[in-house]
Order: sequence, then structure tokens, then C-alpha cells
Amino acid sequence: MSRKIKNVAVLMGGASVEREVSLVSGQAVADALTKSGFTVTTIDVGRDLGALAGALNPKPDAVFNALHGRFGEDGCVQGILNMLEIPYTHSGLMASAIAMDKPMAKRLFEGVGIKVAPHRIATRGEVLAGDLMDRPYVIKPLNEGSSVGVHIIGIEDREPIADKSWPFGEHVMVEQFIPGRELTVAVMGDRPLCVTEIDTGHAFYDYDAKYADGGSSHTVPADLPEHITDEALRVSLLAHQTLGCRGVSRADLRLDGEKLFMLEVNTQPGMTATSLVPEQAAQVGIEFEQLVSWMVNQAECDP
Repeated sequence: MSRKIKNVAVLMGGASVEREVSLVSGQAVADALTKSGFTVTTIDVGRDLGALAGALNPKPDAVFNALHGRFGEDGCVQGILNMLEIPYTHSGLMASAIAMDKPMAKRLFEGVGIKVAPHRIATRGEVLAGDLMDRPYVIKPLNEGSSVGVHIIGIEDREPIADKSWPFGEHVMVEQFIPGRELTVAVMGDRPLCVTEIDTGHAFYDYDAKYADGGSSHTVPADLPEHITDEALRVSLLAHQTLGCRGVSRADLRLDGEKLFMLEVNTQPGMTATSLVPEQAAQVGIEFEQLVSWMVNQAECDP
């Protein structure tokens, strides 16, 4: 890029349930960017848009968006930064919004031949009335990240969610549970990095498995037949491109026998000590400081 980036604001915290993880990600990024020679300001983002705009004045050369979850990962902050004409890391407004909208993302994946789990959108009343598909199946919010609010019905002899403990909005996704191996692939620009296999000891890669110390173990690169590895890399890049992502994303997949299923694409994957993207980058020879510096230098606004 022709512009020189020196001053970087790191957005972190936020108003979602992933706030604490975002604070850890943001601090790790800020430390790495400082070591790489950038002048860094950290901004703990809340719901006060005036305060955010004030914190971004004078304008930094770029924003590193380390927010996770709703309001930070779903196009909301991206739209504000577009209006302020401040370049930012990760995907733009449209790709961010679509990736967080699970039904829309799955529709696009299916349209380009990427396998997804059979699923349907259901109302609260329909779910509480009884099973909508054979067990095991998954109930998940339509627009949360980091497996927040995900419930598996039938894996651990759970009863359907009771009315009093309903953690969702009016509509949810009900999805067939795909057994098998948990895989993930980071995409950096137009390059899928490698395949990681995640072993959690949990029924699925839930919030604790993602972020708690010892919550999961990672095999990098995954011990897979070459044709499975190649296919995982291919569909992850295809998903990134189909959504219109830029910068770094991370695709989460399940391998059931020889069949790969796309679970979701994370447009702002974590940058914590247990995060998968920095681990994959290191595997292919990219140190953390190089990774975040590259992301900042790729920052842009939507046209």
C-alpha cells in the first residue's frame, strides 16, 4: 500500500458477551504492534458512539478491530469506521454482517457447493414444543460468535431447553449435529495457512474449550490424508472469498468420515494466548508481530 501507517488504534472490549476475550486479544495485539514500531492507542469500546468518535479524533492511520461478537464483528463498527473514513483490519461491513448471520452464510456456502449441516430456522415456541429433528441436534443463536449460546440436544442426555432458561431471541437455528473431527483453517489474504485439528474432550468446541487454559489441544498441522487437507484448504479459501472477506478469517469445519462440513467462518478470530490463527501463522513461519503488522498494512475502508 502507498500510505504510511504509523498510528494505530486498537478497538477492544465491546458490549458483547465476548468482551473479556476481546480485551485479552486487544492487549496482545497492542503489545505486538508496539514491539513492531507502531504508535498504539487502545480504546475500550462501549455503546456510546460519541465517545468512540471522540477517542478516534484525531484520526489514527488505521484501526485494528479486536472486537468479538455482536456490535464489533457484525458490521456495526465497520459501518462507523467507513463513515469516519478510517481504514480498519478484517472484513468490511457486508462480509462481516453476512458471516455473523448464520442462515445467510450457509445459503451462500451451499450455493458454491460447500457442504453444510442440514438445518432449519425455528421459533421459540416450535423448539420448546419438542424435537424438530432426530437427536442429536444443535440449537444456536442466529448471530453470535465463539459458540455463545450453543446447546447440543441428545449428546449428553440433555433435556430440551426449558422455557425459563431460554437464552435466545425469538428465532434460532436448529441444525443436525455432525459427528467427527473438529478442524479449522486460517485464511490470510488469498492464502489458507494450514489445517489444525482441535481435541477438546467436550461434545463440541464450546466457549470454555476455546478460551480456558487447557480447554483444548491442537494438532498443527492436522494428521490427515493429503486429499482431505487439500480439500479443507480449498473450501476454507472458497468460503472466505464467497463471503467477500478480506484480511484474516478462520473457517471451522467438521470431518465426518471423508465428508467435510463447513460450520462457520469467523471474520475476526481471536488473538489470545490460546488462539488458533497465531498458532497456524507460526507453523508456516509467520511470527505474531509479523501477522498483526501485515493485518494493519492491509487495513482499508469499504469503497
